[in-house]
Amino acid sequence: MRRFRTTFASLLAATLLVVAGCSDGSSGSTADAGAPVSGGSLTWAVETEPITFNPHQYAQAKARLLVWNTFEALLTHDDQGGYLPWLATGYEVSPDGKAYTFKLRTGVTFSDGGRFDAAAVKANIDQLLTPNYAPTVAGVQLKNLDTVEVKDDSTVVLHLKKPDVLILDFVSSPQGAQVSPKSLKEAKNLKAGGPELAGTGPFVLDRYTPGQEVHFTKNPAYDWAPANAGHTGPAYLNEITYRFLKESSVRVGALTSGQVQVIEGVPATDESLVTAGRDFSLARGLNSGSAYSYYFNTAHAPFDDVLVRQAFREALDVPAVLNGVYRSTATRAWSVIGPTSPFYDKSLEGGYSGNAAKANQLLDQAGWATKDAEGFRTKNGKRLTVRLVQSAPFVRDRRDVLAQAVQAAVKQSAGIDVQVQLVDQGTATKALTDGEYELFDNSRADTDAGAALNLLLYSTGAINRTGYKSPELDKLLDDAVATTDRAERARIYQRLQQLVVTEQALVLPLYAPQDQIAASKTVGGVAFEPTAGVPGSAYNLWLSK
Repeated sequence: MRRFRTTFASLLAATLLVVAGCSDGSSGSTADAGAPVSGGSLTWAVETEPITFNPHQYAQAKARLLVWNTFEALLTHDDQGGYLPWLATGYEVSPDGKAYTFKLRTGVTFSDGGRFDAAAVKANIDQLLTPNYAPTVAGVQLKNLDTVEVKDDSTVVLHLKKPDVLILDFVSSPQGAQVSPKSLKEAKNLKAGGPELAGTGPFVLDRYTPGQEVHFTKNPAYDWAPANAGHTGPAYLNEITYRFLKESSVRVGALTSGQVQVIEGVPATDESLVTAGRDFSLARGLNSGSAYSYYFNTAHAPFDDVLVRQAFREALDVPAVLNGVYRSTATRAWSVIGPTSPFYDKSLEGGYSGNAAKANQLLDQAGWATKDAEGFRTKNGKRLTVRLVQSAPFVRDRRDVLAQAVQAAVKQSAGIDVQVQLVDQGTATKALTDGEYELFDNSRADTDAGAALNLLLYSTGAINRTGYKSPELDKLLDDAVATTDRAERARIYQRLQQLVVTEQALVLPLYAPQDQIAASKTVGGVAFEPTAGVPGSAYNLWLSK
C-alpha cells in the first residue's frame, strides 16, 4: 500500500499552522490562551446560515467549518496541497491511473453506532450518484467513476473509466465526507440534513434553530483525528454554538460585548474595533480554488460580442472599487484561478482593466456608439443593460455592496447600465436557468482548482453560466485531470487561463476571497484549514480558565 507523499517538514508545518492559528501573516490567539484545556462551552458568530447540513449537498464555502465538525473524509490536505491520511490510512494508484485503492482505518464508528467500513464508503458514493441528488458532484468529481469495489471491510477500490486526478479532490472534500448509511436511508429530509444525519466527526449536531443558531456537542468516542489536527482524542470543548449574524457590525458588537467568543467575517471598516484593544486577536486566510469573478453570459447580447466583454473589463477600475468597499484589505485577482493555487498564471497580472478610454473605443467599435438622455450607451435604440442576479444565501464579504460600486463605476466611465438584483435562492436559480442574466458572480474554495474550472468552464459544467462552448477548452480541462504530473497540469492550466481570461475575455476576476477570524484571547486553537485557507472546525479550539 502506497503511503502519502508527505515530508516530515511539510507535516510539521501543517501541524503548526493548525495549532498557531496563523495565515497570511496574521497571528491567532493560541499563545495568549495558554496550554490546551478540556471542557467548556463556546459561542461563535458566523456570517452565513447553511442552506443544508448534508455534506453531500455542500455548496457554501462559509459553511465548510460546520461540515468538518460532524463529518470526515478519507483524506485531508497538508499546507502544500498534498494529501494526508484521515479515514483512510493509505492509497495506491494503478499504473494505468484507472484504479484507486484505499485502505481504511479500523475501529471508526458513526455517532449513531454504525461501523465505518468499505461498505459505508460505497453506500455514500451510491447515494451521490442517485439521479438529481448531487448533480454537481456526479458531473465533475465523479464524472469518470465506473464502479466501486468492496474488496474487504477495510479496502475499497474506485475504478475509473479513464484517469482523473479529481477523484483525490473528491475523497478529501466535504462532498466526499462520510455519512452513516443508516441515516442516509432513514433521514426524513435527506437533502436538508441536520440532527438526523450521523457522521464520524468530533462533534454531533444535536439542535438547529433556523435563522438563529446551530448547536454541537462533543463526540466522546472520537479518536481518529488526522496527523495535522493539533491533538488526538476527543475535542477539547464540550459544546459549541454557532449563531447566524448576517450583519458584520452585529457580529463585531457581539464579540466586543462578550456575547460570543469568536466571529468570522470582519470587514475592513470594523477591524479597528477588534484590534484597538488587547482582548482580541484577528487572523486572515486567503481561500484556495477560484477567484471571486464576474462571468459574462455569451449566449445572447450584449456579451456575445467579445468587444463588449473587453469593454466592460476596461470600464472597471478594479482597485478603485475594491478599495472603496474593502479599503486596503482585498487581494486583487487577475485570473479565474486564485493566486494561492499552484496553477495560477502570474503572467496575467497587469494585462487588462481600468482603461476608460479603451472601453469607450471598444464600445464605439461594437456599435454602441450613441447615448440616451441618462447617459447610457445605446444601439439601435436599445440601452446597453446587463443584469447581475445575486442569490442571498451565497452573498458574503459585502458582495452586494461591491456590486453597487461596480454599477456606479461602469456607468460613469462607459455608460453601461448594470442592474443588480439581490433575491432568494429560488428566484436566482430560475433566472439563471432561464438565461435572464448577463453577469454571473461566483467563487469556489475547492482545494484543487481543477474542480472549480470543470464546474464553471466545461461546456456541460453544472454551473457554466458563460454559455461558451469550445472543443479546445473542453480538451484542456480533460487533459489537465488525466495526468498526475503537476508541472504538466500547470502548463495546461496556463494555456486555459490565457484562453479564458486574455483571448476570449469570458471572465472578469475581481478579488481573491479571504476569511477573517476574530477571537477573544481566552480562545485557543483558532485556525484555518491548510491549503483551503478557510476557517477550520472546532476540533482544536479550547477556552482558557
